[in-house]
Amino acid sequence: MVVGGDAAGMSAASQARRMKGPDELEIIAFERGHFASYSACGIPYWVGGDVSDRDELIARTPEEHRERGIDLRMRTEVTALDVAGGRVRARDLESGAEEWTSYDKLVIATGARPIRPPLPGIDAPGVHGVQTLDDGQALLDTLARTSGRRAVVVGAGYIGVEMAEALINRGYEVTVVNRGKEPMSTLDPDMGRLVHEAMEGLGITMVNDAEVTKVLTGEDGRVRAVATEDAEYPADVVVLGIGVRPETTLAQAAGLPLGDHEGLLTDQAMRVRGYENIWAGGDCVEVLDLVSGRERHIALGTHANKHGQVIGANAGGGYATFPGVVGTAVSKVCDLEIARTGLREKDARRAGLQFEKVTIESTSRAGYYPGAAPMTVKMLAERRTGRLLGVQIVGREGAGKRVDIAAVALTAGMTVDQLTALDLGYAPPFSPVWDPVQVAARKAVGAVFGKR
Repeated sequence: MVVGGDAAGMSAASQARRMKGPDELEIIAFERGHFASYSACGIPYWVGGDVSDRDELIARTPEEHRERGIDLRMRTEVTALDVAGGRVRARDLESGAEEWTSYDKLVIATGARPIRPPLPGIDAPGVHGVQTLDDGQALLDTLARTSGRRAVVVGAGYIGVEMAEALINRGYEVTVVNRGKEPMSTLDPDMGRLVHEAMEGLGITMVNDAEVTKVLTGEDGRVRAVATEDAEYPADVVVLGIGVRPETTLAQAAGLPLGDHEGLLTDQAMRVRGYENIWAGGDCVEVLDLVSGRERHIALGTHANKHGQVIGANAGGGYATFPGVVGTAVSKVCDLEIARTGLREKDARRAGLQFEKVTIESTSRAGYYPGAAPMTVKMLAERRTGRLLGVQIVGREGAGKRVDIAAVALTAGMTVDQLTALDLGYAPPFSPVWDPVQVAARKAVGAVFGKR
């Protein structure tokens, strides 16, 4: 039985079906929304017009899952888990009917919920979170019937930055209100400053170090502005991009183990700790950070799909593990690419690590080759050992995916000295003679070991 019909849940169901046929294993999945197996990561690009049709974000329809022998029940919300009795209670959202269904093996894939602070006016018409296809459709419907062209995005993480771009692409005047010193708190502030400058260069108004205190409404009850302690920012539409938390309400009520970030705790087989026949994956779990050795919550579709593959293999009678992550993420705002992997400075300090940090400026191609674009690379290396701890990259075309070099190096536990020796591809249209990541590694070697 699978609770949650998106990436982790349906990947698990599909993999389990590959392992065993319908006569050997019955699979029931519950999904409370209107859609299953879709790319939530693509919603900002659909809203912004880069993706023309909602259905392009759907990897597999409910009908396709059913044809493969999975009993997927849409618009059905699980309201309680009875772990001791091996059953779940589910409510049909169309009819309101509820019933208990027994299971032998349970997969929890309830995802994450957008943070929606309890502020005055936060639920007013025109205020939108963006987590599901239903959310994206609701926002597009609002944009279609709103005559004003002023938008406020609350929060400047990945979703906030991507939604700011989407609204700029739709011709809105965009203000981003951010409680942090700089946008993209997943970066160190010095790298976030580069994102700030680029966003303002695109015509986005950045308001940092500002906490939203309330949403103001007009006589019609619709949103008209967002207020902080110091100012008001007019808005015809507001998008919340404050972040997400694991959706573990059911798990907590059932007494399942949660971590410091409120996510479910699992072993490497994605089995919930202490429960032989319960697995969990996707945005509702915490995962091991291979660099810091600590548990963390990272809501990404890449992880969710991998979790699902592991869970499906194990629930289907096979064996697979998910060893952990290094925290790799990439995004963009218009033509600015933003990437990171590993630890930020504050992460390293929190883990008790001493480190050296270096920052370099380079280009995406040989400087003389047409189209060479600037990029900034920041690198952290452990003091004394030179072990790579983290990399952040901000630049134009060709910058973002370079973070994958560092992600592989981090996973392998490489030192910055070893990173300089990697045999990376080179030709002037693709890279300078020394790839920017290796230029940063060379500088890090000097910082750790001194000049050689």
